[in-house]
Amino acid sequence: MDNSKKKVAVIAAVIKYLKTEQEAITLQTMTAQKLAAQSTPLIKVWGLSGRQAQMHIRTMMQMKAFR
Repeated sequence: MDNSKKKVAVIAAVIKYLKTEQEAITLQTMTAQKLAAQSTPLIKVWGLSGRQAQMHIRTMMQMKAFR
């Protein structure tokens, strides 16, 4: 009788562990999905154009086009 109680306790502990692990995986997945949905990068065209113009001017200066 004592042996079967131990088996039941072990089985219950394993089931509890597996449920907890599954809940943790579900929570991580949901969190990752929320972060992915929030972190869509916004492309700022004016800023991109300004940086590109600055790089072009620096390149021209390195080629000594302005001397």
